[in-house]
Amino acid sequence: MHTHEIHTLFAGGMAFEANVNDHIIRMDAGPDDGGHNSGASPKRLMLAALAGCTGIDIVSILDKMKVAFSDLRIDTTADLTDEHPKTYKTVKISYTIRLQEEDRPKMERAVKLSEEKYCGVMAMFRAFAAIETEIIYL
Repeated sequence: MHTHEIHTLFAGGMAFEANVNDHIIRMDAGPDDGGHNSGASPKRLMLAALAGCTGIDIVSILDKMKVAFSDLRIDTTADLTDEHPKTYKTVKISYTIRLQEEDRPKMERAVKLSEEKYCGVMAMFRAFAAIETEIIYL
């Protein structure tokens, strides 16, 4: 079993700084919630973690398949519930990528493997949100 441990310090106002593998990540609330918007919102960081996790999977899988690609972008859009605690209820992940047309089935396979087998962040999201994915080819 692996354990992850993160140390987070209060940085004044509504801001916090988390030490993640010796990388400092600043989080803050927006002005409407009493913060100064001096860092990313914690909920949005969850979406960034989801995009990063699936992105790492896809790059690794495409590399193993020897698929050349460029211009990979991952956009995540999420809808929140209306009641507190406000959680994500639906998440859409859009993968935009440039690759050869004959490699499209390999990209589709890479996305499927990330969704169903490898991306632990996506598995956690599935516990509370419906996830939809799409691939846009350039």
